[in-house]
Amino acid sequence: MVSRVDLHLHTTSSDGVHSPEDIVARAAARGLEIISICDHDTVEGVAPALAAAANYSGLTLIPGVEVSTDFQKGEVHVLGYFIDQDHPGFNQTLKTMRQSRVERARAMVKKLAGLGIHIEWARVRELAGSGSIGRPHIAQVMLEKGHIATIGDAFYNYLGHGQPAYVERIKMSPQEAVVLILAAGGLPVLAHPMTIDEPETMISNLAVAGLVGLEVYYGGSSPDQIEQLVKTAARHGLITTGGSDYHGLDDNNETPIGGAPVPMEAALKLIDLAEERALKATTKECR
Repeated sequence: MVSRVDLHLHTTSSDGVHSPEDIVARAAARGLEIISICDHDTVEGVAPALAAAANYSGLTLIPGVEVSTDFQKGEVHVLGYFIDQDHPGFNQTLKTMRQSRVERARAMVKKLAGLGIHIEWARVRELAGSGSIGRPHIAQVMLEKGHIATIGDAFYNYLGHGQPAYVERIKMSPQEAVVLILAAGGLPVLAHPMTIDEPETMISNLAVAGLVGLEVYYGGSSPDQIEQLVKTAARHGLITTGGSDYHGLDDNNETPIGGAPVPMEAALKLIDLAEERALKATTKECR
C-alpha cells in the first residue's frame, strides 16, 4: 500500500540518485499528494522541486532540509520544514557544513586506502555532482569497484559511526540545529528517533529548545515502535510526521517513495502549524 504522504525524500542535491524533478515525477506517478524534499545540509533542490510540482495538480511540496548533527553517541538528524530557502544566515551555515562534508569524504577515502580499499576521489565527486557530498557516494563507488556486496555493507563495516573508515565532520549539536531551523522560519522535527541512543532523553532536551515534532512513521519502523513514538510525541506536545527517507540507492532493500505508513492527518497538522506560526509572525510585525 502506498501512502499519499512522504515527508522525507532525497535528491541529487545531496546524496540521492534522482534529480528533484524526477523525484517529484515519481511521487506524482505513485499518487502521492503531499511530499517534502529534505536533502542533507542543503536546500538547493527545493526550488527546482517546487517548479516541477507546479506541473502536477493535487500535489503539494513542502520545502525541507535535513541538518546533520553530532552528539556523544553518534549522529542525530533534524528535519526542517517550511524553511525560508533564501535565508542568508541559514544558507551560510549550510555552506560551511557542506564544505566540511567534502573534507570528511576525502579523509574517509584516505582511510579506506589504508585498509586496502582503493577508490577514486574523482569518481566520488562525479557521483555527488554539484550537490552535497555524503557517505552514500563513497559507498556507491565501493560497490562499483566490487569491495562490498551491498550499500549497507559499506556502513556496517567501514563508514558507520565507530567503524574503521569513519571520520567526524564539523560539529553542530542537535539543539543548535533546532535553533538554526527556527531562525530560518522553519519547523524542526527529529528524524528517525529510533536510530538514536536514549531517544527519550534527546527528545526531552530538544523539546525545550523548540522542537515541534517527531518523525514517527518511518520506513524502517515497526508497528510497536510507531505506537511507542506516538505516545512519546503526545507526552511532549509534539506533532507526528513521517517519510520513507528514500535515496534511490538500493530499490531492493530501500523503502520506496510513499512506502512509509504516513497518515494524511500528520501532514495536515504540519501544514496547520506552519500557517499558525506564519500568521502569528505577520501579526507581530504589524504591531
